[in-house]
Amino acid sequence: MKYFLIAGEASGDLHAAHLMKALRHFDAQAEFRFFGGDAMQQQGGTLLCHYRHLAYMGFIPVLLHLRTILRGLAQCKEAILAWRPDVVILVDYPGFNLKIARFVRQQAICPVFYYISPKIWAWKEHRIKALRRDVDRIFSILPFEVPYFRQRHGYEVSYVGNPTLDEVHAYCQEHGSPTPDDRTLALLPGSRKQEINDNLSRMLTAAAPLVEAEGWKLVIAAAPAIPRELYLNIIARAEVPLQSVELVDGNTYGLLSRATAALVTSGTATLETALFRVPQVVCYYMAMGRLVSLLRRLILRTPYISLVNLVANREVVRELVADGMTPERVRTALRAILPGQPARQTMLEGYDEVRRNLGDPGAPMHAAAEMVERLRAAHAEPSHP
Repeated sequence: MKYFLIAGEASGDLHAAHLMKALRHFDAQAEFRFFGGDAMQQQGGTLLCHYRHLAYMGFIPVLLHLRTILRGLAQCKEAILAWRPDVVILVDYPGFNLKIARFVRQQAICPVFYYISPKIWAWKEHRIKALRRDVDRIFSILPFEVPYFRQRHGYEVSYVGNPTLDEVHAYCQEHGSPTPDDRTLALLPGSRKQEINDNLSRMLTAAAPLVEAEGWKLVIAAAPAIPRELYLNIIARAEVPLQSVELVDGNTYGLLSRATAALVTSGTATLETALFRVPQVVCYYMAMGRLVSLLRRLILRTPYISLVNLVANREVVRELVADGMTPERVRTALRAILPGQPARQTMLEGYDEVRRNLGDPGAPMHAAAEMVERLRAAHAEPSHP
């Protein structure tokens, strides 16, 4: 069968790549075309557009690049219409993907599956209307989404497990158990340019005293689609000895396997950090922080932004968001989770709870098995005039 996949950022690219591998396990004749990244390209098929050309977030960046985004939407629609796949599989990236889902439904081209669904439990709950109308099945990777969709919206979704479990497990099987270095601090500032610009300089400022007084090494996880010069320019402007800063390209898991603590921009990275059992502070700076904090209380339907706290349904890791992310607050929260501090052990015990809540590994295989089964059942149904 023919599978058209769309992923709009680095984490989605990785999750989609593992799903593609699993799909081929159940469908040896699988053909792939996709909007995605390097990880997906390694699985074969045809990369039509790299996500680096479309990965913009925030009102202003999206507005400034609106022409590029609209061009990408048009290109994607044309490719789907021309190829007429057996299914379109959307991976997160809702601003773009829900528009594609609507187009596919209007054109009656094929079923639409959503792997890693929009986080409507946090904001933009009105998107449930589009999901009901345009998506044939959601394959959830977060256990709390099943009761949320069922109880609040009377909408059934499939929980397939969390793919990050599989990815971390596979890494540890190949490379061995994590071996923390007692002086390595990981900085994970995000995968988009705007996130990195907003967060990395503040992370460096927060950690600088630990470097100067206590000899910590700062290691930055660089996102694969971001120019190295962006990181180097930020590092050069920071008041941190350059010999104490290391930049790691495309090896976040390698970094987490040796880190003692971490400063992490919210996203999948918070869960990855927890699964490597690295105590962390979640940092997410935003411009106009006071306004954002006010709007957050009015708009967000959950008190948390990190996947760790959401899966645990309580505060396991400290979250410093918008105007709450100052270098001083980050530094205080970081010191509290360094070796020898009581909060460190408490956080590690919280990580054990998160791991239990996620359930069994095997998310890509579970999702692929159900997807292929549903598609084959649909093809086997007799057509009616």
